[in-house]
Amino acid sequence: MLSFENDYNVGAHPLVLKALMDTNLIRQPGYGNDDFCRSAAEKIRAACACPEAEVFFISGGTQTNQVVISSLLRSYEGVLSAVTGHVNGHEAGAIEYSGHKVLTLPQHEGKIDRLELEAWIKSFYADESHEHMVFPGMVYISHPTEYGTLYSKAELESLFQVCRRYDLPLFLDGARLGYGLMSRSTDLSLEDIARLCDVFYIGGTKVGALCGEALVFTHKNAPEHFPTLIKQRGAMLAKGRLLGVQFDALFTDRLYFAIGSHAIEKAERLKQMFRKRGYAFYLDSPTNQQFIVLPDEKAEELRQHVRFTVWEKPDEKHTVARFCTSWATTDEELDELEALI
Repeated sequence: MLSFENDYNVGAHPLVLKALMDTNLIRQPGYGNDDFCRSAAEKIRAACACPEAEVFFISGGTQTNQVVISSLLRSYEGVLSAVTGHVNGHEAGAIEYSGHKVLTLPQHEGKIDRLELEAWIKSFYADESHEHMVFPGMVYISHPTEYGTLYSKAELESLFQVCRRYDLPLFLDGARLGYGLMSRSTDLSLEDIARLCDVFYIGGTKVGALCGEALVFTHKNAPEHFPTLIKQRGAMLAKGRLLGVQFDALFTDRLYFAIGSHAIEKAERLKQMFRKRGYAFYLDSPTNQQFIVLPDEKAEELRQHVRFTVWEKPDEKHTVARFCTSWATTDEELDELEALI
């Protein structure tokens, strides 16, 4: 059975596993106070060209989103997100469970619009009853988005300026950041993201690691006693070294970027395979997630041999199917898929 259902359907990249094996018997302190976490943080600061960045390693993406949002917001504040944002649609109410509301904005291929964001904020404060409402406390975006689309540098700069104007932190979910950074269509670098976001994370789980995310506060703006807040929320590993070792490997010799580049190359081939056979695309994704519109009968036929994600139903006779590539996608797998479509 071929599997294109997500980008975390295998274990870790072999070089990440080798690093875990090579360091396995080295005794180190726990809870992220180890040499591997320190080394990984230094490499991430260098890659971001942000020497003042504060870097924390957290067990997973949902945990990272909840820890950041619940730690930065006051009790009466919510987080602004596209209606399709991961924190709104696919985290089992993790944000609401922490006592904070997700305040939704319209989405445009997964992205939020600067003018609509500012209009929402102005409308909130123009309401004479706003003291009885949930205040906007921060802005959440994902890059790539849930539709594999990307913010341009100009778009991110304009969102950052709106956030500055209203004193709202801008938080970027980078669960698939490696694929965004290596897309052929991007003009955003890791340095740009560090400059234009108050906090973001570098996804490991979906980009070559067994698990874990690297959270980066860019302006010495981490909440006081942040490791304590991570632990309170159940997102800290006693063996924090496991995350440090992995990110140290990912940021050695640009492995993280090579992983992203490989997945993009395979996604481009996958895209051309479907396009050559006349299939329509739900949207034009420049990253490792591709959304193909399949006739229902073809979708059912393919599901006998291929795992993919059913994204939505655009009409009664078609299915939007998401196919993901990763560091582990091979040309042989793509050859098999091509024969099936």
